[in-house]
Amino acid sequence: MSYYFNKTLKGKSFEEAIDLVTNELKKEGFGVLTEIDVKATLKSKLEVDFKKYTILGACNPHFAHQALLSEDKIGVFLPCNVIVQEHENGAIEISAVDPIASMMAVSNPKLGKISEEVQSKLKKVIDSLV
Repeated sequence: MSYYFNKTLKGKSFEEAIDLVTNELKKEGFGVLTEIDVKATLKSKLEVDFKKYTILGACNPHFAHQALLSEDKIGVFLPCNVIVQEHENGAIEISAVDPIASMMAVSNPKLGKISEEVQSKLKKVIDSLV
């Protein structure tokens, strides 16, 4: 089982891709709590060059609340990460964590339905990107 699902975009700039995925996440009830510019972080901390790579920490408050009520340690898996990265050929790839794959590590049947619903919404986000 893959731990993510993804889509490659063509004809979009890196910044346009971040805006696009952020807007699609909003349509599905997610907010972006964190935005980590990996390229800038690696440059400032290690003085190394890296491709454009941003991690968006997306959270749907409704599902996060349900998950936290079902399993108080589930916060170690929150928020749901979505990455935007630029490849050498200029293509922009968007990848989202598969919450079902990550929840397999937790023995709590209450999380099954929640992770299925979150997976459905994240897949919808990725599938909607053009």
